[in-house]
Amino acid sequence: MSFSAHPSAIVDEGAQIGEGTRVWHWVHISGGARIGRGCSFGQNVFVANDVVIGDNVKVQNNVSIYDAVTLEDDVFCGPSMVFTNVMNPRSAVNRKNEYRRTHVRRGATIGANATVVCGHEIGEHAFIGAGAVVTRDVAPFSLMAGTPARRIGWMCRCGERLPGTAAEHTCAACGSRYRITDAECAPL
Repeated sequence: MSFSAHPSAIVDEGAQIGEGTRVWHWVHISGGARIGRGCSFGQNVFVANDVVIGDNVKVQNNVSIYDAVTLEDDVFCGPSMVFTNVMNPRSAVNRKNEYRRTHVRRGATIGANATVVCGHEIGEHAFIGAGAVVTRDVAPFSLMAGTPARRIGWMCRCGERLPGTAAEHTCAACGSRYRITDAECAPL
C-alpha cells in the first residue's frame, strides 16, 4: 500500500489513492474517489464516489466532500467546512441527477466552517475566510469573507494579504509580483 490509513478508516475497494497520502481516524473514502499524492485527510472526513482530488491537498477534521466536487493540487479545506451538491434538497425528492459541479482551483484555501454552495468555481490561490458562505464564482487570488461572501481584498499565492490599491505590488513575504485592478489580481 503506497498510502497509509488508520485502522478505523474505511477505504472502499476501487478508490484510487496516491503515494504518501495519509488517511486518519474514522475517515471514509468511497470506491469511486480519485485522490492524488501527498494528501492528508483528518479525523471524520468523508469522500464520495464522484470526487477528484489532486496532489498535496489537506482536508482538516469533519469535512464531507460530496459527489461532483473537484479539488485541484495544493487545496486546503479547513475544519468543518461544507460542500453542497444540490441547490434545493428535500428528503422525499431524489435529486441525484441534479448535482451541480463545484471546482476548487489550485492553491485555494477554504477556512474553518465556511460553506461552498454547489455549482461554483473557486479560482486559484483564492482565500475563503472562516465562516464565509460562497454563493457565486470566486476570482483567482480573491480574499472572501462574510455571508454571502464578498471580496474584501487580494491574497498572494504564499497566503499573505496584498495591498488593496490598484497598481503593481510586490508581496512583502515572498517577493511575488502582481498587477491589481478593481476587478482582478494577476501575477507578473
